[in-house]
Amino acid sequence: MAVLIDYRKAHFEYEILDKYEAGIELLGFEVKSLKGKHGSLDGAYVLVKGGEAWIQNMLIPPYQEKNTPADYEPRRHRRLLMNKKEIAVVSDTGKGLTVVPISVYIKNNLIKVTVAVVRGKKKYDKRETTKRREGDREMSRAMKDR
Repeated sequence: MAVLIDYRKAHFEYEILDKYEAGIELLGFEVKSLKGKHGSLDGAYVLVKGGEAWIQNMLIPPYQEKNTPADYEPRRHRRLLMNKKEIAVVSDTGKGLTVVPISVYIKNNLIKVTVAVVRGKKKYDKRETTKRREGDREMSRAMKDR
């Protein structure tokens, strides 16, 4: 499993409640661009419309600028390939919950997306996460010096 794009800030900004794996419908040059590890998940989210899950605001720049169609939109809506049961669970998120992509990776020569149901953290939760991370880092340094 080779990770192509990772949204590392998601673990800091959100409390992850549930994760799902989904395929993604891409164009050929988008696949090449992703395999070159170009792209971003910042600000991307998932919407369910008409019984289908769509990822929105995900940036995939063109692989070769001059060989791309003139009407190509790097932040276009891309369809996610999920089961009907998974789509039903994702669409029934309650108030204060949202669905965001966490990572894009290759599994068995297919490009997959990890999608998570998340709740936004408050400022004090973020501070607590930072303190815990710094404490763990100091403990590992102290153990390493022994």
